[in-house]
Amino acid sequence: MPPPPPSYEVTVVGAKDSVFGDLYHAALRLSWLRTLGVIVAVFMLSNAIFALGYMATGGIANARGGSFADAFFFSVQTMGTIGYGAMYPQSLAAHLLVVAEAASSLVLTALATGLIFSKFSLPTGKVAFAHYATISPLDGVPTLQVRVGNERRNSIAEATVRVDIVRTITTAEGVRFYRMAELPLLRSRTPALTRSWTLLHPLDERSPLYGATPESLAKEEVELVISVVGTDDVSYQPVHGRYRYEHTHITWGARHADVLSETPDGNIVLDVRKFHEILYTQPTDTFPHPATPPDKQ
Repeated sequence: MPPPPPSYEVTVVGAKDSVFGDLYHAALRLSWLRTLGVIVAVFMLSNAIFALGYMATGGIANARGGSFADAFFFSVQTMGTIGYGAMYPQSLAAHLLVVAEAASSLVLTALATGLIFSKFSLPTGKVAFAHYATISPLDGVPTLQVRVGNERRNSIAEATVRVDIVRTITTAEGVRFYRMAELPLLRSRTPALTRSWTLLHPLDERSPLYGATPESLAKEEVELVISVVGTDDVSYQPVHGRYRYEHTHITWGARHADVLSETPDGNIVLDVRKFHEILYTQPTDTFPHPATPPDKQ
């Protein structure tokens, strides 16, 4: 069962309004369905505006007087450079509107083409993160484990990963402060990231989480930020992935289920159905924390 969405939102107050300045990036962030919807809406709106202009000025041969439909269809023919010939401008005002619409259509077509090309060119990495991070003994040492993977059939070449911890502390002056620190991993780089890779961070004396408990993580409102960077080995474009775990998404006394197994004939089976599955471990003298199911945290 996937974790719930983040329990809080960040509200930015006093920032400079840059809606139009970020319009291009906002358009790139839209889904394909919404992008096509915006393009169609702009096309229809532009034709409706020019149709009103044609109605106001007249001068369109074979168009019914005061007919918005005829003016709209003439505008569509003009913007689409169709030119059936059934309706055509025959006054100076109508000719000037046709020139303005032709120029506008060039700009709108260029913008729509550029936007679609940019969206096709965007690197769309599908980096997967397990629903929960886990902490359990590994060779007798409490170890934070995070599973990442590539949901595509290809590989992410020269993938590097970084794990940061964000915690809330109170300074000696009584000031509430958010502090970030990097968690060193046993291995932070792989030549090819495929379906599954488990990141390991020992909670030893060098770890910022040394001596941590479920209660201390909750008290400090600990969050883990996982960042993956690599190169798609098909498109040769950079791939980025980022995920955040709140302290309630860190399961103590558990580890990730094995996704690799060997058949009797020596072949390897990769079962991606177990990617998010976790197995609970037994408490030990060095790791007395009992397993806590995610829905009970």
